[in-house]
Formats: sequence, C-alpha cells, structure tokens
Amino acid sequence: MKGRVLICAGSDSGGGAGIQADIKAVTAMGGFAMTAITALTAQNTLGVQGVIGVDIAFIRQQIASVLDDLGADAIKTGMLHDTATIEAVCEELAARAPGVPLVADPVMVAKGGHQLLAPDAVEALKRRLLPLAALVTPNIPEAEVLAGFPVTNEAEMHRAAAAILAMGVPAVLLKGGHMEGDVLVDLLATAEGVVRYEDRRIDTRHTHGTGCTLASAIAAGLAQGMALEPAVRRARAYVRAAILAAPGYGAGHGPLDHGVTVDAERFG
Repeated sequence: MKGRVLICAGSDSGGGAGIQADIKAVTAMGGFAMTAITALTAQNTLGVQGVIGVDIAFIRQQIASVLDDLGADAIKTGMLHDTATIEAVCEELAARAPGVPLVADPVMVAKGGHQLLAPDAVEALKRRLLPLAALVTPNIPEAEVLAGFPVTNEAEMHRAAAAILAMGVPAVLLKGGHMEGDVLVDLLATAEGVVRYEDRRIDTRHTHGTGCTLASAIAAGLAQGMALEPAVRRARAYVRAAILAAPGYGAGHGPLDHGVTVDAERFG
C-alpha cells in the first residue's frame, strides 16, 4: 500500500508535530514520505522557543528535486510561515505536480500559542494555497481566521465550513477539538453535503501534533488511492489510537504515539 507523499512543512525539534510527525504518520499508514522543509523551530512540549525560515530558493529546490525524480501521489502542506513561502510552494506545486491531490493544513498557531503564520500571509494563503487544495483541514481558531467570524458552536462550524468551501476548496475537514464539552464533532464538508463525526473527548494533555498527524495520514490515504471519506475515517481512527497510546513525554502538551497501527481493511 505504498503511496508517495511530499510534505512541505516546518520542522519540530521536539518530534511531536511538523515534519517529524508527518513522516511518522505517513510511514504508519504504509506510505512513503518525502519532504521540503520550510522552517526550523526550536520547540518542545512547553512551546516554541524560536523559528528560522528556510531560504526561499532552497525551498523551491527541495520541491523540484523530489518531484522531478521521485514524483508524488499526494502532497501535504503544513507550516508555510510567510507570504514568500506560500507563493514559492504554490508556484512549484502548480508547475510540477498539477492534478496531484493536496491536503492543506493551514497552520497558524502552535499548541502553546506561538504564531506560526505571519498576519499578512493569511490573504496569500486564501488566494494561492486554498484553490490548489483537494482538502483543507482547519481547527476552530484557523477556521475563524479563514471564515472571518467566531465559531463557538456546531451551527457556526457548519457556517464556517460553507464559507471556506466558497473560497474554491472542494472539501473542508473542520476539526472541533477546541470546542468545550465531553463530545467532539468534526465536519467533512463537500459540495455533496456534510459528514459528521462524533467522539468522546479523551482526557489528556498529550495532543501535540494532532493536526499535522491527521492531515498527513489523510494524504497517505489519498496517495494510496483511497476515496476522501474513507481516508478521513482511517486517519481519525489512527490519531485517536495514537492519542490513547501517548507515551507521556514532556511537562506540557506531549506527543502522540505515532507507531500505532490501524486495520486498513476496515476503511475500504
């Protein structure tokens, strides 16, 4: 079940999120991960202590190097921290991987609150990245920025998902983990309608990297030829299992156990 996934995202020195989580998730799904690193972070479970952007020409070179030789069956983008990075990544992907499904995780803020997207880059993300995406996977704070209004309940989640779809994205997976309460709801919205997923909240602080992990696991499914909804279901099951098996490292928001596996046969 291989499937080549090119990941364009930032590095997390703590190993719980970013490129490190992406590689682990794609590997756990049985796929083959390749990378174009967009930024370096000094980061642990307590937060982000520093960020250094990668030279734009070198970001382009990484993407070209991978796609011109190895190719890709799906692409996942994560931290694209400024306008120049967004423009460069989108130009290279549009030129070298047209038609390859792109899962865009619109990373804006780290778990500890550190800004990972320049405020002036939001419009570039809407204008350049979203039209290329097959799926965008915002959490509640990211959906609020993209949609332009507060999201405090499930009805507003539906409204925000519709607003993001209207920006030219074929599918939106709006994640409800930031909502209060014991029941969590995610919505997968497409032109055909909305699929609602509901789970009990897991009482844990070890959720660092869940967004990166979920998006990469979905990208792996698409790379393997799965339809979108089964790929989302498999990825959600994987992330839930990884949270339940979290090793408990660090004094803050700890990492998941990316080494867990799920039975691919269950998801069609």
